[in-house]
Amino acid sequence: MIGNQLATLALICGLTLAGPVFGQEKQAQELPKPSIATDTGTLAQPDRAAWFREARFGVFMHYVGGEATTAADWNEKINRFDVEGLAKQLESTGARYFFITLGQNSGHYLSPNKTYDSIVGINPSKCSGRDLVADLYKALEPRGIRLMVYLPTGAPDRDPVAMEKLEWKRGPYPNREFQLKWESVIREWSERWGKHVHGWWFDGCYWPNAMYRGKTAPNFESFAAAARSGNPDSIVAFNPGRLGTLMTISPEEDYTAGEINDVETARPRPRDGAQPHMASFLGAGWGRGTELRYTDAQIIPWTLGLIKKGVVVSYDVPKQPDGLIPEVFVQQLRKIGAAVKGASTR
Repeated sequence: MIGNQLATLALICGLTLAGPVFGQEKQAQELPKPSIATDTGTLAQPDRAAWFREARFGVFMHYVGGEATTAADWNEKINRFDVEGLAKQLESTGARYFFITLGQNSGHYLSPNKTYDSIVGINPSKCSGRDLVADLYKALEPRGIRLMVYLPTGAPDRDPVAMEKLEWKRGPYPNREFQLKWESVIREWSERWGKHVHGWWFDGCYWPNAMYRGKTAPNFESFAAAARSGNPDSIVAFNPGRLGTLMTISPEEDYTAGEINDVETARPRPRDGAQPHMASFLGAGWGRGTELRYTDAQIIPWTLGLIKKGVVVSYDVPKQPDGLIPEVFVQQLRKIGAAVKGASTR
């Protein structure tokens, strides 16, 4: 009851009670403007998300480095990642796509990027020598599973060197210099991977009015263009935090970021204009936990209920040091996948 009252008050005041960025604290931010939709509920842009809508269900994994991780430790960790083993697990679940984090607040990234290194000047590089993204799509594509990637919209705020060099200032600021640099980093990755990466999920878009709504670049349009530079069909979403409703904040989005803590509370906003999508977690939190927080009897009906409403569903799972999903989560994903497959034929 108290939570609902706070949420209502936040909306009245023009704020969002944003939740944790995968276990890290968020602050209340401005309420984003809704996306621009036509009378038919579709945006005036190509339907890039048609395959995503047909996929219905996929898996999310957070694979990030801690602040104390050295470059050598990070490379050792990335080199241990068993892409073939993970691909076999995902295939067994029936998932049609897989999200993985490129990096987050520590400043470690699981793919090399010369543009990033030239900007921040950190040596040895905190980008991995192995291109884990490339190795993943090589293992996933033969199994009919599409790869998508996660990246924050801001600098790694627990890396003071990167923060300074990227010229990032947290808060409702235009951050023009940062945006131009960040787009160049994104562009290098996108152009290297080309059509092997099918989408981007951008986190931390808490100040859209201050940073992205301008008529001239850098803005939402230039940001999305950088992500699509290697694949014009890539689907893009910007996450403003937990809003309760699955909604978009820009016409440039092809699907809703859809961050939700509790699956049973997810609700799409009618006529939003982009493909409704929900992202939540099956463990104790984003990328965390050893036990399932939902029973099969809970999660399967909730999943099918969302799919019936046209929502695509992504479930985040914990990972082992070798990149594999703990077996208890694989088993539940298999049951979810089987139920989704059965529902699609009725």
